[in-house]
Amino acid sequence: MGDGLRFECQPGCTACCERKGFVYVTESDVARAAAFLSLTPREFEKKYVYRTRRRMRLRMPRNANCPFLGDGRCSIHPAKPIQCRTFPFWPELIYIWGEWHNAASYCPGIGTGPLVQLETAEAQAREMREAHPVMYRE
Repeated sequence: MGDGLRFECQPGCTACCERKGFVYVTESDVARAAAFLSLTPREFEKKYVYRTRRRMRLRMPRNANCPFLGDGRCSIHPAKPIQCRTFPFWPELIYIWGEWHNAASYCPGIGTGPLVQLETAEAQAREMREAHPVMYRE
């Protein structure tokens, strides 16, 4: 990994959003997205969130992974969840040997653009870990 990782989102790319899996959200994600959509957090949650005892995730529409991905873009980009905002600097991608390169197989932004300092990548990984502790139990 050296001193950093090269990454830059590519124009029009939604490859990370099209991967199978869930988008987990926090209370602050819900509040931010709700405000962006001019909804109350309660209205947003009722329409877009599936909640269990331990965590929340966005509901998955038929034939899609995210209700906000359409026309090749994220319709709530300025208010997107931490999970989306911190990609690809998730703990499992920057700390587990080989996973960064595996992610590069579907993310064309990995390996391009400016060098992202390791401290910056680690700060984003820490934000993801702190936002979703259930996912990152030691």
